[in-house]
Amino acid sequence: MSIHRWPGLRVAVIATVAGLALAGCNEDMSGLREYVAKVKARPGGDIEPIPHMEPFEGYTYPDQPLRNPFRALSFAQPEVDQGGSNAGPKPDPTRPREALEGFPLDALAYVGTLSRNNELWALVQAPDGTIHRVQIGNYMGQNYGRITAITPTAIELRELVQKANGDWERRQSELALKD
Repeated sequence: MSIHRWPGLRVAVIATVAGLALAGCNEDMSGLREYVAKVKARPGGDIEPIPHMEPFEGYTYPDQPLRNPFRALSFAQPEVDQGGSNAGPKPDPTRPREALEGFPLDALAYVGTLSRNNELWALVQAPDGTIHRVQIGNYMGQNYGRITAITPTAIELRELVQKANGDWERRQSELALKD
């Protein structure tokens, strides 16, 4: 026997199911009503005002061309200011830059030496963790520092530093062996 053939039976089944569902809602709800009454009887509190938000200030990019932040840095040519009296030492703008010239001298660490065929090499660690082998005559640091001596305790350099008037001056520096 199918419900689809007896439309009256279908109505009777739906009415019975609906009656049973509504019968479950007819329970005692006095506990719920008491709880709601207690919550409504509580004194209301002050609501904190919404904090004032400063409007967002947009950034307008300047019209002048800037370095593309998505392009790798190039260490090919040093920037040389042609101001000043043009007297004294100057960096060579045509000299190719070496890998350790991309880091400030205080970011480099002298970690040891190597010797082969009476030739002494210094081992210098860059901030990225790479160990570089350098010898007298190599350059390192951002002030055109040229290595003049390597000892077991330090690497001595002669740097070229630009003064306020645009002239260049030599300065002695050293990178001590890291403990």
